[in-house]
Amino acid sequence: MLSLVYAPVFVRQLNKLDENLKEEVVEKNEMFKDVSNHQYLKVHKLHGKLNNRYSFSVNYNYRIIFEYATKNNVNILAIGDHNIYK
Repeated sequence: MLSLVYAPVFVRQLNKLDENLKEEVVEKNEMFKDVSNHQYLKVHKLHGKLNNRYSFSVNYNYRIIFEYATKNNVNILAIGDHNIYK
């Protein structure tokens, strides 16, 4: 199981979302902790200015960006729609 640390920016972005989406984010973060769910969540490495960062899907529109601090510790950095990559 992975251990997650939430960046203050992520927490602020999460608090701005509607309640249904917040619940979905919490559910997906719990799923993300189990590495066997990563294919389902479409975990993938990012490129360009987000090199060494990764992303996974919350739903069709929203993504979470994260980085590995260690093999089992993950920093959750940001959440947003596809514009988050810009």
